[in-house]
Amino acid sequence: MQLNGSEIVIECLKEQGVDTVFGYPGGTILNVYDALYKHSDEIRHILTSHEQGAAHAADGYARATGKVGVCLATSGPGATNLVTGIATAYMDSIPVVAITANVNLPALGKDSFQEVDIAGVVMPITKHSFIVKSIDNLADTLRRAFKIATSDRPGPVLVDITKDVTAAVTEFEPKVINNNGERIKKYTRQELENVVQLLCKAHKPYIYVGGGAIISEASEEVAQLAELLDCPVCDTLMGKGAFDGKSHRYTGMIGMHGTKTSNLGVSDCDLLVALGARFSDRVIGNPSKFASGAKIVHIDIDAAEVNKNIRVDASLVGDLKTTLQELNALIPKQDHPEWMSKIEELKAKYPLKYDKSQLSCPYIIETLDKVTEGKAIITTDVGQHQMWAAQYYTYTKPRTFISSGGLGTMGYGLGACIGAQVGRPDDICINIAGDGCFRMNMNELATASRYNIPIIEVVINNGVLGMVRQWQTLFYGKRYSQTVLEDAVDYCKVAEGLGCAAFKITDMSQAEETIKKAIALRKPALIEVVIPKDDKVFPMVPAGAPISEVFDGDDLASKES
Repeated sequence: MQLNGSEIVIECLKEQGVDTVFGYPGGTILNVYDALYKHSDEIRHILTSHEQGAAHAADGYARATGKVGVCLATSGPGATNLVTGIATAYMDSIPVVAITANVNLPALGKDSFQEVDIAGVVMPITKHSFIVKSIDNLADTLRRAFKIATSDRPGPVLVDITKDVTAAVTEFEPKVINNNGERIKKYTRQELENVVQLLCKAHKPYIYVGGGAIISEASEEVAQLAELLDCPVCDTLMGKGAFDGKSHRYTGMIGMHGTKTSNLGVSDCDLLVALGARFSDRVIGNPSKFASGAKIVHIDIDAAEVNKNIRVDASLVGDLKTTLQELNALIPKQDHPEWMSKIEELKAKYPLKYDKSQLSCPYIIETLDKVTEGKAIITTDVGQHQMWAAQYYTYTKPRTFISSGGLGTMGYGLGACIGAQVGRPDDICINIAGDGCFRMNMNELATASRYNIPIIEVVINNGVLGMVRQWQTLFYGKRYSQTVLEDAVDYCKVAEGLGCAAFKITDMSQAEETIKKAIALRKPALIEVVIPKDDKVFPMVPAGAPISEVFDGDDLASKES
């Protein structure tokens, strides 16, 4: 059948099972939006307040559902406004397809109005970027983009289409698409048996699980491995929910703001099994002293991650779920009662704790956990509140903690929460934001109210850029350069002005009832929580120090005294 380029874009989206896109129209992409108008009963479009919000929403949708997130933008500034969201998805291996339009082909390269080489701009932060200059290549390019976004280690792909291609007409042949390709396996039987031998020789094994376990849907296999090895499990920020946070084997997060148990335990283990994790600097601290007494086994889908940050003793490159299925079938049941007993002693000696005499972010997080029974989807922005959300909410299932891990994008959470709620409308979706982060993309509350997307935005208001201030306090002699936000902004009035309900919590006694009210509304709402400006996230490891040098508030007080 004969279709123009814009209609082909829509048909290709339908082939991929896309039911929702996030975006913002403009001149060069008008033809696509005109075609979208004619198919509004098949593909829902969420008009965000800013293109960055569209990219974050597509990302949050992908993380919450496991599907590909799709965002649209026009040329020039519309396309460049997607860049931070694309980079966020790239760092965390999230499948997003960004579709942009550019100026007509004859105008390319002439500094035309709103012309930007967006395919070139995003080259370092995408798995692939395309510019389509011929209608004959459009359908195959879009299909290839979705295939690339979902295959191997997932990630974002950008397709830029010149405006004349969106208007040109060609013959279109529909295809039945199956992107559920073969799961990657790049290891030999001998390599597998070598790993089995290492696992069976260990006396103090520890599992360190990352976001790859969620992407691969390997939670059951991770749990089975932990039982077979009779060992403790810690996770990264991206791995939250991959292992049941209520399990007696779970010791909390590892790294800069990980628990003392996880940091000290990993430093003492004799075998560390890294599952779908990349040994980021925030996890390992000083690389020369990370798990220095342990053999290290690394299982990951991306061969480029093996031996990149930490030298390992054995590795298996392949899809984590199927690799663990094969591995688990070969491991005899192990027993390490002394090791598990030692871990329990560490957990009892070094629990997470905070000042319970006054309103704080950890108290709010624990109250959210209690009210939602740990069943909400929690998104976050970046900073102290992000770490507290990772520490004090109990994640028992994958795809329930959504946060910018690798890029650390302030302003990410609200758009991501909208995307998650759209993708999983029956779930409670709550974004935890600091007042500094909220200011960056607060306009997306208008998106939530326009479509009555019942997200809850919790703004932790301490009047400062909390994490930066914490570093200034500890390492910069309390020189608070440009981190104080105290001004006349009224966050509740902002929320009401953007069409949302608003609540304010200034005392612990208000927390539970206010949260229940906000959830019961089933409409977009903001909860402002006023906390002291000098609350700190503990435990903490100084940048570049060994994770065994983790300290908390008590340690700091003892040192100062």
